[in-house]
Amino acid sequence: MIVTHGPNPISFYAVLLVCGLGLGFVAGLPIVDGTLSELNVPGGIAMFVGSTTGMVGTYLALLMVILASRLPALERMLGQHGIIHWHRLLAPWTIALITVHAVFLSLAYAEVAKRGVLKEVGVIINKFPSMVSATVALGIMVGIGLISLPRIRSRIPRESWWLVHLLMYLALFISFAHEIVLGPSFVGHPLAKIGWAIAWLLTAALVVTYRIGFPIYRSLVHRLKVAEIRSEGPGVVSVILEGRHLDRLAISGGQFFEWRFMTPQMWWQAHPFTVSALPKPPYIRLTVKGVGNFSRAVAQIKVGTQVSVEGPYGAFTAFAMRRGRVLLIAGGVGVTAARSLLEDLPLKSRPIVVLRASRDEDLILADEVDELVRIRKGVVHRLVGSREAIPLNSIAKLVPDMAKRDVFISGPEDFVRDASKMARRAGVDAKALHQEAYSI
Repeated sequence: MIVTHGPNPISFYAVLLVCGLGLGFVAGLPIVDGTLSELNVPGGIAMFVGSTTGMVGTYLALLMVILASRLPALERMLGQHGIIHWHRLLAPWTIALITVHAVFLSLAYAEVAKRGVLKEVGVIINKFPSMVSATVALGIMVGIGLISLPRIRSRIPRESWWLVHLLMYLALFISFAHEIVLGPSFVGHPLAKIGWAIAWLLTAALVVTYRIGFPIYRSLVHRLKVAEIRSEGPGVVSVILEGRHLDRLAISGGQFFEWRFMTPQMWWQAHPFTVSALPKPPYIRLTVKGVGNFSRAVAQIKVGTQVSVEGPYGAFTAFAMRRGRVLLIAGGVGVTAARSLLEDLPLKSRPIVVLRASRDEDLILADEVDELVRIRKGVVHRLVGSREAIPLNSIAKLVPDMAKRDVFISGPEDFVRDASKMARRAGVDAKALHQEAYSI
């Protein structure tokens, strides 16, 4: 029997409690700072709404940056799927609240000055300190929010979207002076200023440490370079990398790195790809399907190209297991996570693996999966054909004891979503359901 344990749910709820207390604290600052009589003066209510939404919006932005910092404890607790879920949940609220903040404060000042709102906006931008930068920051945030809408996002290359998305850091940076100088909860309250500044400085330190410092260190230690590019199927290649001290690379099966290939066209961006085989010093392998500009360009990378890494990341690992038996469901290139995860399962663990593809030639790494499962006394099912011909519900018939297993699902985002719904209908507990969704 496999004896493994998932992340402690107590830790998750403890972090959630701390975040909730922080939210209550920042939402309460405008209440403590003001009085009931101030609500009755011209613009008082609008000023209160604007101050409160501004504080809450920037606090949610702070949480979003912490999520983006790749803090190892959060990675282990939430995994990539969980971090993306919380990021998507917080982002619209952050942008909407900060926008409401700007609108209501403009209304409040216009009411006090007895001017039209548009005229007052011009006065605020031109005469109030740090308002030009704050207006630019708001424009950046709203722009990022618009291009992140699903219908627009699907039409933008990932590389362009990612580059624009980085401007959020710039927006938060240039708006910080505005918060400290004009925020009603900070004017005349030095302790509040100091506390808010420390919170943001610590958050910035997390980003610098885990998104910049550690990747540079690991890249210098391991000195990875491309040793071979191998075709695995239509539009799919494996990249075999050679490096130093790979026995010291603390990675589990199912995890991924952010890879940065140091070519003139690709060095400026990093993309997440799951390791498709655990390190066998001096080599490590990733497998990539060409679905975007970057991933298609990977097939053309020259041998000897230097590679920088950030990670490893992800909780799609044997560590997350809560039961003694496991079912792995992989759609398309999602087999990469399933294949490396199999390496971490003990012998005689009897895993069941379902490989899903539209065509036989799309069953990449299938022979390697067969061998890993055979050694572990398990079973592999290959489901090849259209969704109509072979619906996902057929998996429940192939694995009648699914509800008693840990279920790991990896593949394209829509496949993971539909397969997860199928597993839940089959009785799989949410705590035993683990997901790794690949998106452009």
